[in-house]
Amino acid sequence: MNNLIRLLGRRLVALPLMAFGVTLLVFFLMSFSKYDPAVAALGENATQAQLDAYRAEMGFDRPWIQQFFSYIGGLFTGDLGVYGVTKEPVADRIAIAFPITMQVTFFGLLIAVVMAVIFGVLAALYRDQWPDQAIRILSIVAIATPSFWLGVLLIYVFQIQLAWLPGSGPLPEFTSDPGGWLERIIMPAFALALPVAGQLTRIIRTSMVEELDKDYVRTAIGAGVPKREVIARNVFRNALITPITVLGLKIGYLLGGAIVIEVIFTLPGMGTVMFEGINGNQPILVQGVVLVVALAFIIVNIIVDLLYVLINPRIRTV
Repeated sequence: MNNLIRLLGRRLVALPLMAFGVTLLVFFLMSFSKYDPAVAALGENATQAQLDAYRAEMGFDRPWIQQFFSYIGGLFTGDLGVYGVTKEPVADRIAIAFPITMQVTFFGLLIAVVMAVIFGVLAALYRDQWPDQAIRILSIVAIATPSFWLGVLLIYVFQIQLAWLPGSGPLPEFTSDPGGWLERIIMPAFALALPVAGQLTRIIRTSMVEELDKDYVRTAIGAGVPKREVIARNVFRNALITPITVLGLKIGYLLGGAIVIEVIFTLPGMGTVMFEGINGNQPILVQGVVLVVALAFIIVNIIVDLLYVLINPRIRTV
């Protein structure tokens, strides 16, 4: 419990510092854009007076450092700013897009974990036999497969050629149309999950092999404990410690990859919003998306770290 409280305290102290750093970095990079957000919002036919009025209203005519600290001040009240000629709140736009990104990310994570556990355990149990060799080859192929290329391939095969699954359109609500939700999300989630599944498979296989070679396994089996029970109760649980420590980074990879995948599959998530902000030169919109995604990544890693601390003291051998 002391370790848990200490870890939680360190993460909570670091959270605002990391959020400040991410915001500063995005603000600094967006300041190098050669495009005028006033022209992007009002159009090239706007008069100089209209452009000046828009810049003054949005604060774009102030020095960069003043804009930054004004934005930071708004964050304390939950204000992510407004964008565009209609001055739509960034928070409202993100509130619609963020749940879609999280659905794709965590469904992809579920697919990756299930595949990795099944194939990683099988490869370890049949070490150096043909199932292990086949799984090794498949995991290397999965790691080397770019998610965006796999996404395009899935659209070509399952939407264009076979007409089995939709590759575009809105994402139905799971509660009202679970079948439609699954059909719409399965391709982007699988494209996102496959490279992560390949990496986790190799990690789980290596961790399982190390546990199977330990003395307590041989002692337990020699004492008459069924091998299946030793593997299920002890080896598998102990072997999951290393993959769990890696899982936080993989969730960050999935979050970042989901932004690209959403553009390919035209899902109205955070990736589409960021793409819209970059194309329309809306720095406030891009900053809001990056900040929320970064905070989500940090918070998820905190949860994974806490999970590791909770599991670690319970490791025991026969």
